[in-house]
Amino acid sequence: MREYLLTLCITAAVTYLLTGPVRKFAIVAGAMPEIRARDVHREPTPRLGGIAMFFGLCAGLLVAGHLTNLSAVFENSNEPRALLSGAALIWLIGVLDDKFEIDALLKLGGQMIAAGVMVMQGLTILWLPIPKVGTVALTQWQGTLLTVALVVITINAVNFVDGLDGLAAGMVCIAAAAFFMYAYRIWYSYGIEAAAPATLFSAILMGMCLGFLPHNMHPARIFMGDSGSMLIGLVLAAGAISVTGQVDPDNLFGGSERSTVHQMVPLYIPLLMPLTIIAIPAADLVLAIVRRTWRGQSPFAADRGHLHHRLLEIGHSHSRAVLIMYFWSALIAFGALAYSVNSASMWIVLGVVFLSTVGLILLLMPRFRPRAPRWAQSFVPPRYRRRGPVAEPAAATPRTASEGERTPVAAGVSGVNGATALGARSRPLNRRKVDTTRS
Repeated sequence: MREYLLTLCITAAVTYLLTGPVRKFAIVAGAMPEIRARDVHREPTPRLGGIAMFFGLCAGLLVAGHLTNLSAVFENSNEPRALLSGAALIWLIGVLDDKFEIDALLKLGGQMIAAGVMVMQGLTILWLPIPKVGTVALTQWQGTLLTVALVVITINAVNFVDGLDGLAAGMVCIAAAAFFMYAYRIWYSYGIEAAAPATLFSAILMGMCLGFLPHNMHPARIFMGDSGSMLIGLVLAAGAISVTGQVDPDNLFGGSERSTVHQMVPLYIPLLMPLTIIAIPAADLVLAIVRRTWRGQSPFAADRGHLHHRLLEIGHSHSRAVLIMYFWSALIAFGALAYSVNSASMWIVLGVVFLSTVGLILLLMPRFRPRAPRWAQSFVPPRYRRRGPVAEPAAATPRTASEGERTPVAAGVSGVNGATALGARSRPLNRRKVDTTRS
Protein backbone atom coordinates (compact mmCIF):
# COMPACT_ATOMS: atom_id res chain seq x y z
CA MET A 1 0.00 0.00 0.00
CA ARG A 2 2.85 2.43 0.78
CA GLU A 3 4.27 2.10 -2.72
CA TYR A 4 0.87 2.79 -4.25
CA LEU A 5 0.50 5.88 -2.05
CA LEU A 6 4.00 7.04 -3.01
CA THR A 7 3.15 6.65 -6.70
CA LEU A 8 -0.09 8.56 -6.18
CA CYS A 9 1.70 11.43 -4.40
CA ILE A 10 4.45 11.69 -7.02
CA THR A 11 1.88 11.76 -9.82
CA ALA A 12 -0.18 14.43 -8.04
CA ALA A 13 2.89 16.57 -7.29
CA VAL A 14 4.20 16.49 -10.86
CA THR A 15 0.76 17.29 -12.27
CA TYR A 16 0.24 20.14 -9.82
CA LEU A 17 3.65 21.73 -10.38
CA LEU A 18 3.46 21.51 -14.17
CA THR A 19 -0.06 22.92 -14.52
CA GLY A 20 1.09 26.52 -13.85
CA PRO A 21 3.76 26.55 -16.59
CA VAL A 22 1.39 24.72 -18.93
CA ARG A 23 -1.20 27.46 -18.38
CA LYS A 24 1.30 30.12 -19.42
CA PHE A 25 2.27 28.06 -22.45
CA ALA A 26 -1.39 27.68 -23.44
CA ILE A 27 -1.88 31.46 -23.28
CA VAL A 28 1.20 32.08 -25.43
CA ALA A 29 0.17 29.34 -27.88
CA GLY A 30 -3.31 30.82 -28.21
CA ALA A 31 -5.12 27.70 -26.95
CA MET A 32 -8.01 29.82 -25.66
CA PRO A 33 -11.10 29.44 -27.83
CA GLU A 34 -13.77 32.10 -27.90
CA ILE A 35 -16.77 31.83 -25.60
CA ARG A 36 -19.37 29.54 -27.15
CA ALA A 37 -23.11 29.57 -26.62
CA ARG A 38 -23.05 26.39 -24.53
CA ASP A 39 -20.17 27.51 -22.30
CA VAL A 40 -20.77 28.46 -18.69
CA HIS A 41 -17.64 30.53 -18.17
CA ARG A 42 -17.64 34.17 -19.24
CA GLU A 43 -13.98 34.88 -19.84
CA PRO A 44 -11.49 33.16 -22.17
CA THR A 45 -9.70 30.43 -20.24
CA PRO A 46 -6.65 28.50 -21.49
CA ARG A 47 -6.90 24.80 -22.19
CA LEU A 48 -4.18 22.15 -22.63
CA GLY A 49 -4.29 21.09 -18.98
CA GLY A 50 -3.96 17.55 -20.29
CA ILE A 51 -0.26 18.21 -20.93
CA ALA A 52 0.45 18.38 -17.21
CA MET A 53 -1.75 15.35 -16.58
CA PHE A 54 0.09 13.29 -19.21
CA PHE A 55 3.49 14.08 -17.72
CA GLY A 56 2.05 13.19 -14.31
CA LEU A 57 1.08 9.81 -15.78
CA CYS A 58 4.58 9.31 -17.16
CA ALA A 59 6.11 10.25 -13.80
CA GLY A 60 3.86 7.82 -11.95
CA LEU A 61 4.75 4.93 -14.25
CA LEU A 62 8.44 5.80 -14.08
CA VAL A 63 8.47 5.85 -10.28
CA ALA A 64 6.41 2.65 -10.03
CA GLY A 65 8.84 0.87 -12.33
CA HIS A 66 11.71 1.48 -9.87
CA LEU A 67 9.89 0.45 -6.69
CA THR A 68 10.56 -2.96 -5.17
CA ASN A 69 7.08 -4.47 -5.29
CA LEU A 70 5.52 -2.53 -8.17
CA SER A 71 8.42 -3.26 -10.51
CA ALA A 72 7.07 -6.81 -10.75
CA VAL A 73 4.01 -5.38 -12.55
CA PHE A 74 6.27 -4.26 -15.41
CA GLU A 75 8.17 -7.54 -15.45
CA ASN A 76 5.14 -9.86 -15.46
CA SER A 77 2.78 -7.83 -17.61
CA ASN A 78 2.93 -5.65 -20.70
CA GLU A 79 -0.18 -3.70 -19.70
CA PRO A 80 1.66 -0.59 -18.35
CA ARG A 81 3.46 -0.21 -21.67
CA ALA A 82 0.19 -0.74 -23.53
CA LEU A 83 -1.44 1.97 -21.43
CA LEU A 84 1.39 4.42 -22.05
CA SER A 85 1.25 3.81 -25.82
CA GLY A 86 -2.50 4.34 -26.05
CA ALA A 87 -2.36 7.33 -23.69
CA ALA A 88 0.35 9.04 -25.75
CA LEU A 89 -1.68 8.68 -28.92
CA ILE A 90 -4.97 9.89 -27.42
CA TRP A 91 -3.16 12.74 -25.67
CA LEU A 92 -1.60 13.92 -28.93
CA ILE A 93 -5.00 13.93 -30.62
CA GLY A 94 -6.44 15.90 -27.71
CA VAL A 95 -3.67 18.51 -27.86
CA LEU A 96 -4.32 19.04 -31.56
CA ASP A 97 -8.04 19.37 -30.90
CA ASP A 98 -7.51 21.92 -28.10
CA LYS A 99 -5.45 24.06 -30.45
CA PHE A 100 -7.01 23.54 -33.88
CA GLU A 101 -10.54 22.11 -33.20
CA ILE A 102 -10.29 18.95 -35.32
CA ASP A 103 -13.35 17.15 -36.65
CA ALA A 104 -15.38 14.93 -34.30
CA LEU A 105 -15.22 11.91 -36.62
CA LEU A 106 -11.44 12.26 -36.81
CA LYS A 107 -11.28 12.23 -33.02
CA LEU A 108 -13.47 9.14 -32.94
CA GLY A 109 -11.13 7.40 -35.35
CA GLY A 110 -8.16 8.36 -33.19
CA GLN A 111 -9.87 6.93 -30.11
CA MET A 112 -10.42 3.63 -31.89
CA ILE A 113 -6.79 3.52 -33.03
CA ALA A 114 -5.57 4.21 -29.49
CA ALA A 115 -7.75 1.37 -28.20
CA GLY A 116 -6.42 -0.89 -30.96
CA VAL A 117 -2.83 -0.06 -29.97
CA MET A 118 -3.54 -1.21 -26.42
CA VAL A 119 -5.19 -4.40 -27.71
CA MET A 120 -2.16 -5.22 -29.87
CA GLN A 121 0.06 -5.04 -26.77
CA GLY A 122 -2.08 -7.36 -24.68
CA LEU A 123 -4.49 -5.04 -22.83
CA THR A 124 -7.73 -6.70 -23.90
CA ILE A 125 -10.70 -8.60 -22.56
CA LEU A 126 -10.07 -12.36 -22.71
CA TRP A 127 -13.20 -13.68 -20.98
CA LEU A 128 -16.38 -12.49 -19.33
CA PRO A 129 -17.88 -13.80 -16.09
CA ILE A 130 -21.60 -14.26 -16.75
CA PRO A 131 -23.93 -14.88 -13.77
CA LYS A 132 -25.65 -18.31 -13.80
CA VAL A 133 -23.51 -19.33 -16.79
CA GLY A 134 -19.88 -19.11 -15.76
CA THR A 135 -16.79 -17.78 -17.46
CA VAL A 136 -17.23 -17.33 -21.20
CA ALA A 137 -14.02 -17.25 -23.25
CA LEU A 138 -13.98 -14.71 -26.07
CA THR A 139 -12.42 -15.06 -29.46
CA GLN A 140 -9.76 -12.61 -30.54
CA TRP A 141 -12.18 -10.55 -32.62
CA GLN A 142 -14.83 -10.54 -29.93
CA GLY A 143 -12.36 -9.42 -27.30
CA THR A 144 -10.98 -6.72 -29.60
CA LEU A 145 -14.38 -5.29 -30.49
CA LEU A 146 -15.55 -5.32 -26.88
CA THR A 147 -12.35 -3.66 -25.69
CA VAL A 148 -12.49 -0.92 -28.33
CA ALA A 149 -16.17 -0.29 -27.58
CA LEU A 150 -15.54 0.04 -23.84
CA VAL A 151 -12.61 2.42 -24.38
CA VAL A 152 -14.51 4.65 -26.81
CA ILE A 153 -17.63 4.79 -24.61
CA THR A 154 -15.64 5.66 -21.50
CA ILE A 155 -13.59 8.34 -23.24
CA ASN A 156 -16.64 10.07 -24.68
CA ALA A 157 -18.63 9.74 -21.45
CA VAL A 158 -15.90 11.58 -19.54
CA ASN A 159 -15.55 14.10 -22.36
CA PHE A 160 -19.29 14.82 -22.34
CA VAL A 161 -19.41 15.47 -18.60
CA ASP A 162 -16.49 17.92 -18.73
CA GLY A 163 -18.65 21.04 -18.71
CA LEU A 164 -18.18 22.69 -15.30
CA ASP A 165 -15.08 23.69 -13.37
CA GLY A 166 -13.66 20.66 -11.58
CA LEU A 167 -16.51 18.35 -12.59
CA ALA A 168 -14.79 15.77 -14.78
CA ALA A 169 -11.59 15.60 -12.71
CA GLY A 170 -13.55 15.21 -9.46
CA MET A 171 -15.94 12.56 -10.75
CA VAL A 172 -13.13 10.51 -12.31
CA CYS A 173 -11.12 10.82 -9.07
CA ILE A 174 -14.08 9.44 -7.10
CA ALA A 175 -14.49 6.59 -9.56
CA ALA A 176 -10.77 5.83 -9.48
CA ALA A 177 -10.80 5.73 -5.67
CA ALA A 178 -13.64 3.20 -5.63
CA PHE A 179 -11.96 1.12 -8.32
CA PHE A 180 -8.63 1.23 -6.48
CA MET A 181 -10.25 -0.21 -3.36
CA TYR A 182 -11.89 -2.97 -5.37
CA ALA A 183 -8.76 -3.90 -7.34
CA TYR A 184 -6.52 -3.71 -4.26
CA ARG A 185 -8.87 -6.03 -2.40
CA ILE A 186 -8.65 -8.61 -5.18
CA TRP A 187 -4.85 -8.29 -5.35
CA TYR A 188 -4.16 -8.24 -1.60
CA SER A 189 -6.95 -10.39 -0.11
CA TYR A 190 -7.06 -13.12 -2.77
CA GLY A 191 -3.45 -12.93 -3.95
CA ILE A 192 -4.42 -12.36 -7.60
CA GLU A 193 -1.31 -10.81 -9.20
CA ALA A 194 -3.25 -10.08 -12.40
CA ALA A 195 -5.15 -7.34 -10.52
CA ALA A 196 -1.94 -5.41 -9.74
CA PRO A 197 -1.88 -3.42 -13.02
CA ALA A 198 -5.45 -2.19 -12.50
CA THR A 199 -4.57 -1.16 -8.94
CA LEU A 200 -1.57 0.79 -10.23
CA PHE A 201 -3.61 2.48 -12.98
CA SER A 202 -6.24 3.59 -10.46
CA ALA A 203 -3.63 5.04 -8.09
CA ILE A 204 -1.98 6.99 -10.92
CA LEU A 205 -5.36 8.22 -12.16
CA MET A 206 -6.22 9.54 -8.69
CA GLY A 207 -2.90 11.38 -8.60
CA MET A 208 -3.52 12.97 -12.00
CA CYS A 209 -6.93 14.26 -10.95
CA LEU A 210 -5.90 15.41 -7.47
CA GLY A 211 -2.93 17.31 -8.85
CA PHE A 212 -5.04 19.11 -11.45
CA LEU A 213 -8.10 19.89 -9.31
CA PRO A 214 -6.61 22.84 -7.35
CA HIS A 215 -6.11 24.70 -10.64
CA ASN A 216 -9.48 23.62 -12.06
CA MET A 217 -11.89 24.27 -9.19
CA HIS A 218 -14.33 27.14 -9.62
CA PRO A 219 -13.29 29.67 -10.74
CA ALA A 220 -10.95 27.65 -12.95
CA ARG A 221 -7.63 29.10 -14.04
CA ILE A 222 -7.15 26.41 -16.72
CA PHE A 223 -9.25 23.71 -18.39
CA MET A 224 -8.04 20.19 -19.05
CA GLY A 225 -9.48 20.29 -22.57
CA ASP A 226 -9.89 17.20 -24.71
CA SER A 227 -6.23 16.39 -24.12
CA GLY A 228 -7.08 15.81 -20.47
CA SER A 229 -10.63 14.47 -20.58
CA MET A 230 -9.87 11.83 -23.21
CA LEU A 231 -6.67 10.89 -21.38
CA ILE A 232 -8.29 10.22 -18.00
CA GLY A 233 -11.15 8.43 -19.75
CA LEU A 234 -8.69 6.07 -21.43
CA VAL A 235 -6.83 5.38 -18.16
CA LEU A 236 -10.13 4.67 -16.42
CA ALA A 237 -11.14 2.26 -19.18
CA ALA A 238 -7.73 0.55 -19.09
CA GLY A 239 -8.14 -0.31 -15.41
CA ALA A 240 -11.62 -1.69 -15.97
CA ILE A 241 -10.44 -3.81 -18.92
CA SER A 242 -7.48 -5.14 -16.96
CA VAL A 243 -9.67 -6.43 -14.12
CA THR A 244 -12.60 -7.56 -16.23
CA GLY A 245 -10.75 -9.52 -18.86
CA GLN A 246 -7.45 -10.50 -17.24
CA VAL A 247 -8.41 -11.81 -13.77
CA ASP A 248 -9.50 -15.47 -13.78
CA PRO A 249 -12.71 -15.69 -11.71
CA ASP A 250 -11.95 -19.27 -10.59
CA ASN A 251 -9.02 -17.96 -8.56
CA LEU A 252 -11.25 -15.87 -6.32
CA PHE A 253 -12.88 -18.82 -4.59
CA GLY A 254 -12.53 -22.53 -4.50
CA GLY A 255 -15.01 -24.88 -6.10
CA SER A 256 -16.41 -25.23 -9.54
CA GLU A 257 -16.90 -22.37 -11.94
CA ARG A 258 -20.71 -22.43 -11.74
CA SER A 259 -20.76 -22.56 -7.93
CA THR A 260 -18.28 -19.70 -7.83
CA VAL A 261 -20.67 -17.50 -9.80
CA HIS A 262 -23.47 -18.16 -7.35
CA GLN A 263 -21.33 -17.85 -4.25
CA MET A 264 -20.32 -14.19 -4.21
CA VAL A 265 -20.84 -11.02 -6.18
CA PRO A 266 -17.08 -10.20 -6.53
CA LEU A 267 -16.95 -12.76 -9.32
CA TYR A 268 -19.10 -10.78 -11.69
CA ILE A 269 -18.71 -7.34 -10.14
CA PRO A 270 -16.02 -6.54 -12.79
CA LEU A 271 -18.90 -6.53 -15.26
CA LEU A 272 -20.78 -3.97 -13.16
CA MET A 273 -17.95 -1.90 -11.71
CA PRO A 274 -16.90 -0.26 -15.01
CA LEU A 275 -20.54 0.66 -15.54
CA THR A 276 -21.07 2.04 -12.05
CA ILE A 277 -17.97 4.24 -12.05
CA ILE A 278 -19.12 5.94 -15.26
CA ALA A 279 -22.84 5.64 -14.57
CA ILE A 280 -23.48 9.40 -14.45
CA PRO A 281 -21.30 10.28 -17.49
CA ALA A 282 -22.70 7.31 -19.44
CA ALA A 283 -26.27 8.35 -18.66
CA ASP A 284 -25.46 11.88 -19.81
CA LEU A 285 -23.92 10.46 -23.00
CA VAL A 286 -26.98 8.34 -23.81
CA LEU A 287 -29.41 11.18 -23.09
CA ALA A 288 -27.39 13.55 -25.27
CA ILE A 289 -27.38 11.12 -28.22
CA VAL A 290 -31.13 10.51 -27.92
CA ARG A 291 -31.87 14.22 -27.53
CA ARG A 292 -29.82 15.28 -30.53
CA THR A 293 -30.97 12.54 -32.88
CA TRP A 294 -34.59 13.21 -31.88
CA ARG A 295 -34.10 16.82 -33.02
CA GLY A 296 -32.54 15.69 -36.28
CA GLN A 297 -29.04 16.80 -35.26
CA SER A 298 -25.75 15.00 -35.30
CA PRO A 299 -24.94 13.05 -32.10
CA PHE A 300 -21.72 15.09 -31.94
CA ALA A 301 -23.50 18.47 -32.15
CA ALA A 302 -22.89 20.42 -28.92
CA ASP A 303 -25.78 21.82 -26.88
CA ARG A 304 -26.71 22.97 -23.36
CA GLY A 305 -28.82 19.97 -22.41
CA HIS A 306 -26.31 18.06 -20.30
CA LEU A 307 -27.07 17.14 -16.71
CA HIS A 308 -24.85 19.86 -15.27
CA HIS A 309 -26.53 22.45 -17.49
CA ARG A 310 -29.93 21.35 -16.22
CA LEU A 311 -28.76 21.71 -12.62
CA LEU A 312 -27.78 25.30 -13.33
CA GLU A 313 -31.08 26.01 -15.06
CA ILE A 314 -33.21 24.90 -12.10
CA GLY A 315 -31.38 27.29 -9.82
CA HIS A 316 -28.30 25.53 -8.41
CA SER A 317 -25.09 27.50 -8.17
CA HIS A 318 -21.99 26.40 -10.01
CA SER A 319 -20.34 24.93 -6.90
CA ARG A 320 -23.49 23.19 -5.71
CA ALA A 321 -24.13 21.63 -9.13
CA VAL A 322 -20.61 20.17 -9.07
CA LEU A 323 -21.03 18.87 -5.52
CA ILE A 324 -24.34 17.22 -6.40
CA MET A 325 -22.70 15.40 -9.32
CA TYR A 326 -19.89 14.35 -6.97
CA PHE A 327 -22.46 13.02 -4.51
CA TRP A 328 -24.26 10.82 -7.02
CA SER A 329 -21.02 9.51 -8.50
CA ALA A 330 -19.72 8.56 -5.05
CA LEU A 331 -23.03 6.98 -4.06
CA ILE A 332 -23.16 4.72 -7.12
CA ALA A 333 -19.46 3.79 -7.18
CA PHE A 334 -18.99 3.17 -3.46
CA GLY A 335 -22.43 1.57 -3.17
CA ALA A 336 -21.38 -1.03 -5.73
CA LEU A 337 -18.07 -1.44 -3.91
CA ALA A 338 -19.80 -2.06 -0.57
CA TYR A 339 -22.21 -4.50 -2.21
CA SER A 340 -19.29 -6.44 -3.67
CA VAL A 341 -17.79 -6.85 -0.20
CA ASN A 342 -20.99 -8.11 1.47
CA SER A 343 -23.93 -8.61 -0.86
CA ALA A 344 -26.09 -10.13 1.89
CA SER A 345 -26.11 -7.10 4.19
CA MET A 346 -29.42 -5.27 4.35
CA TRP A 347 -27.72 -2.26 5.96
CA ILE A 348 -25.92 -1.51 2.69
CA VAL A 349 -29.20 -1.41 0.79
CA LEU A 350 -30.83 0.76 3.45
CA GLY A 351 -27.85 3.12 3.47
CA VAL A 352 -27.95 3.52 -0.30
CA VAL A 353 -31.71 4.18 -0.20
CA PHE A 354 -31.29 6.77 2.57
CA LEU A 355 -28.48 8.59 0.76
CA SER A 356 -30.49 8.52 -2.48
CA THR A 357 -33.33 10.24 -0.65
CA VAL A 358 -30.93 12.90 0.62
CA GLY A 359 -29.67 13.41 -2.93
CA LEU A 360 -33.19 13.84 -4.29
CA ILE A 361 -33.96 16.41 -1.59
CA LEU A 362 -30.86 18.37 -2.55
CA LEU A 363 -31.91 18.27 -6.19
CA LEU A 364 -35.39 19.64 -5.39
CA MET A 365 -34.14 22.45 -3.14
CA PRO A 366 -31.86 24.56 -5.32
CA ARG A 367 -32.43 27.76 -3.33
CA PHE A 368 -31.85 26.23 0.08
CA ARG A 369 -28.69 27.51 1.75
CA PRO A 370 -27.86 26.01 5.15
CA ARG A 371 -26.49 28.30 7.84
CA ALA A 372 -23.74 27.14 10.15
CA PRO A 373 -24.10 27.61 13.93
CA ARG A 374 -22.42 30.61 15.51
CA TRP A 375 -19.54 28.60 16.97
CA ALA A 376 -18.59 27.39 13.47
CA GLN A 377 -18.78 30.76 11.69
CA SER A 378 -15.01 31.03 11.22
CA PHE A 379 -14.69 27.55 9.71
CA VAL A 380 -17.17 27.82 6.81
CA PRO A 381 -17.22 29.91 3.61
CA PRO A 382 -18.76 33.39 3.94
CA ARG A 383 -21.91 32.46 2.02
CA TYR A 384 -22.89 29.99 4.76
CA ARG A 385 -22.43 32.40 7.67
CA ARG A 386 -25.24 34.11 9.51
CA ARG A 387 -25.66 37.73 8.69
CA GLY A 388 -26.99 40.43 10.94
CA PRO A 389 -29.48 43.13 9.90
CA VAL A 390 -28.10 45.39 7.22
CA ALA A 391 -28.95 49.09 7.37
CA GLU A 392 -30.52 50.65 4.34
CA PRO A 393 -27.94 52.65 2.42
CA ALA A 394 -28.50 56.33 2.05
CA ALA A 395 -29.82 57.52 -1.26
CA ALA A 396 -26.95 58.62 -3.39
CA THR A 397 -27.14 61.31 -5.99
CA PRO A 398 -26.72 60.03 -9.53
CA ARG A 399 -23.28 60.44 -10.96
CA THR A 400 -22.47 61.23 -14.52
CA ALA A 401 -19.58 60.14 -16.63
CA SER A 402 -18.04 63.58 -16.28
CA GLU A 403 -17.77 63.09 -12.49
CA GLY A 404 -15.39 60.19 -12.91
CA GLU A 405 -17.71 57.16 -13.06
CA ARG A 406 -16.53 54.29 -15.19
CA THR A 407 -18.93 52.20 -17.22
CA PRO A 408 -19.12 48.49 -16.34
CA VAL A 409 -17.12 46.09 -18.47
CA ALA A 410 -19.16 43.46 -20.34
CA ALA A 411 -18.53 39.86 -19.43
CA GLY A 412 -16.11 38.01 -21.62
CA VAL A 413 -14.21 41.04 -22.95
CA SER A 414 -11.83 41.72 -20.08
CA GLY A 415 -8.24 40.64 -19.98
CA VAL A 416 -7.25 37.02 -19.67
CA ASN A 417 -7.04 36.12 -15.99
CA GLY A 418 -8.41 32.57 -16.01
CA ALA A 419 -11.55 33.34 -14.00
CA THR A 420 -14.88 31.83 -14.96
CA ALA A 421 -17.34 34.00 -13.06
CA LEU A 422 -20.98 33.57 -13.98
CA GLY A 423 -21.86 37.23 -13.84
CA ALA A 424 -20.54 40.39 -15.42
CA ARG A 425 -17.83 42.30 -13.59
CA SER A 426 -17.75 46.03 -13.17
CA ARG A 427 -14.82 48.21 -12.28
CA PRO A 428 -14.93 50.25 -9.06
CA LEU A 429 -15.98 53.85 -9.14
CA ASN A 430 -13.37 56.56 -9.03
CA ARG A 431 -13.29 57.58 -5.39
CA ARG A 432 -11.03 60.64 -5.76
CA LYS A 433 -12.55 63.69 -4.18
CA VAL A 434 -12.76 66.87 -6.21
CA ASP A 435 -12.10 70.07 -4.32
CA THR A 436 -14.77 72.56 -5.43
CA THR A 437 -14.46 75.07 -2.53
CA ARG A 438 -11.34 76.95 -3.51
CA SER A 439 -11.34 80.49 -2.04
